[in-house]
Amino acid sequence: MDKNLGQAPVQELALVEKQAFEMPVYTTQNGSTIKQLKVGWEAYGTLNADKSNVILITHFFSGTSHAAGKYTADDAAPGYWDAIIGPNKAIDTNKYYVISVDTLVNANVFDKNVITTGPATINPDTGKAYGLSFPVVTIADFVEVQKALLDSLGIAKLHAVVGASMGSFQAIEWATRYPDKVERLIPVIGTAYIDAWAAVKLERWAYPIKTDPNWHNGDYYEHGQPKQGLVTALAYIIQDAVFPTGFNMRYPAPATDAAPHNNILASFSAWDQLMQHAAMRAEVQDANHILYLIRASQLYRAGMGDNWQQAIKNISAKTLFLPATGDQLLYPAMAKASVDAMNAGENHAGAKQADYAEIPGIWGHLDGVVGIAAVADKIEALLN
Repeated sequence: MDKNLGQAPVQELALVEKQAFEMPVYTTQNGSTIKQLKVGWEAYGTLNADKSNVILITHFFSGTSHAAGKYTADDAAPGYWDAIIGPNKAIDTNKYYVISVDTLVNANVFDKNVITTGPATINPDTGKAYGLSFPVVTIADFVEVQKALLDSLGIAKLHAVVGASMGSFQAIEWATRYPDKVERLIPVIGTAYIDAWAAVKLERWAYPIKTDPNWHNGDYYEHGQPKQGLVTALAYIIQDAVFPTGFNMRYPAPATDAAPHNNILASFSAWDQLMQHAAMRAEVQDANHILYLIRASQLYRAGMGDNWQQAIKNISAKTLFLPATGDQLLYPAMAKASVDAMNAGENHAGAKQADYAEIPGIWGHLDGVVGIAAVADKIEALLN
């Protein structure tokens, strides 16, 4: 029997339009100011009369606000979560108005469809790129810019916030800072904290950029990107996001390479292909933007204070953590510790017990993006 019998057929979204949100001035969490701040955003579905059907999607480290649909009919692929966002899908755009926002310092600053202020942006006070004079920004800053956008649209409450990886940090921070505004929370491949081990692992991504002589302490915009450092950093990021099973299916085994058996300087085909993959990403990404995203991620803990375990108890949203079983970057144990902290002792008045389920697959951290359909039913159930 057809399991879809009696259900409405899945449809595609209409073509998506990228929009820009601007703030004349923004004051960061550390007290610095950013003038003429801009971020891009897009939306799917229709906002209802009382603006109560809004779902915010917060994107991952190397992602953008392009969560679903296509900009043109000829686009090679739709947004990263198109499998679950759209008419009659888990995040049903027949019911919900779904908004996604480019983060500040978005990695893909040179993508024509990305609008984001960051180190590569021209500082209106100097006429030159900010470089490292751009202030350190945090996950809380990403959330505050998103809130300013929603405020400008007259949206006071969110039916849900859903985000993967670095997007999970933003989603959790939303629910921690504004418990009265967030009714449901779904952190995917995420955690409420980054510990010393995870922060040092992320520093490995920054090291190739900082040690590239062409980086010039971040002042390279008149000379060209520190390309080797950027590509190497992106190669590490790609590898860390993929579980060995998936990685070994994609890249050749060492035994198939003749040259490394005889020449210590010869590289493996797997490394060469990984670097080629990274070089493709580097065409639209910026080295300093990567460093700022790394720092924002390293600094994250719910509430951005001294005690994330206490801060997370502010959350009153119905919550479902969805780690990936094979995640080697943000381990399922980190999500489980986050759930345990939410559920321990006395919580915020009206708080619900946080739930936990894992995303199966062979791609590890990446399963939170490419394998999200496996938990579509769990997402739909919480939203409904």
